[in-house]
Amino acid sequence: MKEIKELFDNPPFDTPKPTGLIKKLQKLVKCDDGIILDFFSGSSTTAHAVMKLNSEDKGNRRFIMVQIPEKTDEKSTAYKTGYKNICEIGKERIRRAGKKIKEENPLLTDNLDTGFRVLKCDSTNMKDVYYNPSEYEMDLFTTLTDNIKEDRTPEDLLFQVMLDLGVELSSKIEEKEIAGKKVFNVADGFLIACFDKDVTEEVITEVAKQQPYYFVMRDSSMATDSVATNFEQIFATYSPDTVRKVL
Repeated sequence: MKEIKELFDNPPFDTPKPTGLIKKLQKLVKCDDGIILDFFSGSSTTAHAVMKLNSEDKGNRRFIMVQIPEKTDEKSTAYKTGYKNICEIGKERIRRAGKKIKEENPLLTDNLDTGFRVLKCDSTNMKDVYYNPSEYEMDLFTTLTDNIKEDRTPEDLLFQVMLDLGVELSSKIEEKEIAGKKVFNVADGFLIACFDKDVTEEVITEVAKQQPYYFVMRDSSMATDSVATNFEQIFATYSPDTVRKVL
């Protein structure tokens, strides 16, 4: 509890595990650049321990925390201080622990990565017809203008594409604008994706010139039939080896 009270004035939980124990278990593995997976992460003690150990031995371990969003008891301290489920406690602990570790050892933790990305499980972004077109009557297709569910964001599509293509979900993602359209650059150009509407030949050309390994866009995104017609030719000219995928 002493460890937790250094992070929270009113600790939102009362059965913390000692990070020292988790660090000891990690040391037994003798791997300073592995991925530590905790399927029952709770308050994210494991993530806290990973960051502490990295700060001590200059390791580059990463962590994956998995936790169902179990609701906190309305009578509990956690609920009263704003944490409606266990996941919210874990996320806040990682933020506070990372900040504290850096503040305590500013010279030794200058390059320590304490960032993390939060993802939630959901259904696919694609409509059923995308996966099983043979099960639908042909006249139905005239009513479908898009394979993608209406409530999905560009970020939703990007992460599904990353999963489909085997791109690590922790990869660096940069957002850029090309001719007024938002373009995602993942892992320093390994994957480039654009899911905006009315994508022009100018956008396609600029992307092709960057020669990504993968390029992904929506079928309905092309501004005109001319863009669709010239799509392959543009890539053939500037980046013939790019693997193109249209959703």
